[in-house]
Amino acid sequence: MPSAKDFRGVYALLLTPFTRAKEVDYKAYEGYVEWQVSHRPNALFGVCGSSEMVYLTLAEREKLAALAVKHAGATPVVATANLEPSWEAQVEEVKRITATGVQGLIFVTKGYGDDQERMFTYLTELASHTPLPIVLYEFPGASPHRMSGETFGRLAATGKFVAVKDTTCTMAGIGEKIAVQGESAVLQANIPLLQDAYEAGARGVAATTTTCGAQLFVRQWAAFQKGDLAAARLAHKHILLLDDVLAGHFTASAKYLAGLQGAAMEWVTRSGQTLNEQRLRAIELWYDWAKPILL
Repeated sequence: MPSAKDFRGVYALLLTPFTRAKEVDYKAYEGYVEWQVSHRPNALFGVCGSSEMVYLTLAEREKLAALAVKHAGATPVVATANLEPSWEAQVEEVKRITATGVQGLIFVTKGYGDDQERMFTYLTELASHTPLPIVLYEFPGASPHRMSGETFGRLAATGKFVAVKDTTCTMAGIGEKIAVQGESAVLQANIPLLQDAYEAGARGVAATTTTCGAQLFVRQWAAFQKGDLAAARLAHKHILLLDDVLAGHFTASAKYLAGLQGAAMEWVTRSGQTLNEQRLRAIELWYDWAKPILL
């Protein structure tokens, strides 16, 4: 069983490719997983918000998680496991995603942000149905979603919860969790605050931009780990430019950019995002400029 220290670093989030008929393109997904692994992230985050997970059936999520494990090689895979509406269905979901072979499960905070005690009880009780470590996710798609530092500290102290994907998007909120993280890891999702969060003690990243630019995050994290702040801050600036190019049209924009880099897929989404001529050209121009730093 992996330790909490194994859940630090760069999580490369996985998109879900769709055909033009909006069916999951599993063949494209397999190639995309292998392409993500080639960038040497510390882990793959399958079945996430960037995977358009709320638009996928449980059977689709289960198959995507299993395929990610199959094609990830030695790279660990984590996947969300508590999206179903009822408690009974979530327990079954936890068991099914556990059986895919993932190294850890992701639990979203399920809209319990207004009742932190209920959130704590809910998460600890659900965690009892799997032997796997749990990464927490303040998923904005189920608001109120934010977890207090106190709640995170209590969960981290159990040893079962090894990381949290923080989406407070404030240094105060991030710092509150860093102060109580213990052996667990605060993973940052906000791009402008990413380098500041690292320097404050965050231990990794799980951000939408990793879906098509994970190599930049790996470079930033490696430089930071070596103490080369100048190189880490430069990589962060490149990431910030990428984030701006993708904004407002995600996940279609990320799919198009991944395709330009060789991870062949349509930029079809189930979420309704699409790309107009201007956005397509903006992505192409950014990619033409960024090719040297993406290699």
